[in-house]
Amino acid sequence: MHGNSLTAQKNLYALVDFSKFINSSLDLEFISNNLLLTCFGKFHCTKGVVIIFNEDYSIKTSFSKGIVNFDKSLANIKYANQIEISYEFKKLQLHEHLNIKKDIIASENKIGVIFLGKKLSKQDFTDEDHSLLSTLLNITSISIQNSLSYNKLKELNKELDTKINQLSSIFDIGKEFSSILELERVSKLLVFSILGQLLVTKYALILYDNHDIKILDSKFDNNVLKSGLANLEKVNFTEPLRKTDIENSLSDLTNLGIELIIPMKIKTSLKGLILLGARPNKIPFSNSDIDFISSIASFAVISIENSRLFTEALEKQKLEKDLEIARSIQQNLLPSSMPKQTDFEIAAYNKSAKQIGGDYYDIIPISKTKTLIAIADVSGKGVQAALLMANLQAFLKSIARQNLKLDEASNLINDLVSENTTNGSFITFFWGIIDVELMQFTYVNMGHNPPLVLSENELTKLTVGGMILGVMKTVFPYQSECIKLHNNDFLILFTDGITEAMNISNEEYSDEKLEKLILSKKNVSSADKMLNSILEDVSNYTNEAVQSDDLTLMVVRIK
Repeated sequence: MHGNSLTAQKNLYALVDFSKFINSSLDLEFISNNLLLTCFGKFHCTKGVVIIFNEDYSIKTSFSKGIVNFDKSLANIKYANQIEISYEFKKLQLHEHLNIKKDIIASENKIGVIFLGKKLSKQDFTDEDHSLLSTLLNITSISIQNSLSYNKLKELNKELDTKINQLSSIFDIGKEFSSILELERVSKLLVFSILGQLLVTKYALILYDNHDIKILDSKFDNNVLKSGLANLEKVNFTEPLRKTDIENSLSDLTNLGIELIIPMKIKTSLKGLILLGARPNKIPFSNSDIDFISSIASFAVISIENSRLFTEALEKQKLEKDLEIARSIQQNLLPSSMPKQTDFEIAAYNKSAKQIGGDYYDIIPISKTKTLIAIADVSGKGVQAALLMANLQAFLKSIARQNLKLDEASNLINDLVSENTTNGSFITFFWGIIDVELMQFTYVNMGHNPPLVLSENELTKLTVGGMILGVMKTVFPYQSECIKLHNNDFLILFTDGITEAMNISNEEYSDEKLEKLILSKKNVSSADKMLNSILEDVSNYTNEAVQSDDLTLMVVRIK
């Protein structure tokens, strides 16, 4: 009996010391780690987990000791009730023998949970152990609750400081609406002008953006407010509406407590609304009040319109800057001149349908006898497409020098490109190597329009290859094909802007027309003449119709 009394006294002293120590800090990590360390010391276990919850039982934070890769097991768990059903966490429990689980309760609310592993002695936890653990958790729960409250108070104070700073900055703004271009500052100045004069507490500022309703500021229930405004025509608000007018025709707004609606107009065009609730002193709005608000609204709506125009100008300027960058990138990617060769000649043409295109072609001498040619159509437009095109060229030039087989190189370039594509971007791509020593052409087609080979009055489509470039890493290896070349053979590479060029009747030029034309031009004496013949025929067919896609064409003639 004396031994049990002495043990109980030691535990009591230890609990007092633990309480003092753990309540000396408001840091959750300090509290959780010391709870785990105390449990390890008392129960002789070496593994444990503490998970802390927010008020909505979402997981706020977690701490562990003695467990490797613990964070991965909680990666897909957002709420407390998901812990018990998570396969990954159950797997962790079994692997780490986290057999002891107790909730951390404060003021009858579950604020966390602790998991402990088995004892070093492999003995089960006794009733005395469970009792001691419950006592430790009761002490710890107070510390955790204090920490959570403290952190919540810090967040509230932070929000309050932000609001005070915003309020101070608004009062520092000049009194002239014409000097303000930021929409938020305009709305704030308008609000405080009205509040200071009329002493209302319920208000809303509504802006009409074409047919959309935008709530700039509101002290009403926004969902109900939107519902009340959605069914109304703008013409209903061409004049101020008083309480009786609103009660007669706008019951949804009456239920919100709205007693006055002032339209904001530029000439006869309605740009927005000011909605005011009742004054705390219940004094109705006078004609003088309405005139004052209407005057303020006239100044404000001009500033709002100036803000809109200013924002549009900035966006246009940014877009022009982006287009300039993309255009510069694209121009630098395309070959500035055609390489001079004794055994073959190349002619190429590229024209963007808009300022920035998504087509790309390149010609890279590999050795004295080998030349790589490539053509691609990058999905999308603008800077993103230009940057993807730049990545493609970098990969292309780097891989071309590595002396890999073309099919192996295709697997590699697809893996590299797929790592750099986002939001569903992809590239149709074709490349091949002209070997004048062996008089052969080895190629891989990655979902691109099949190039055509004109040889001895016959056309052949180059289709061997694989899936579109950049969609995913290589699963099925690309295949290559090698064809023989002869004197006066033509290789014609093109993007879909050629075959899908439309006339004024929205009819496509088509592959059939292209193939028929090429066969009819089999006796032309140069790559330039073949290229110009195709471009002229496409131009005649479209007859000045506006094109929606880029045009890229490359012609190679074997001498």
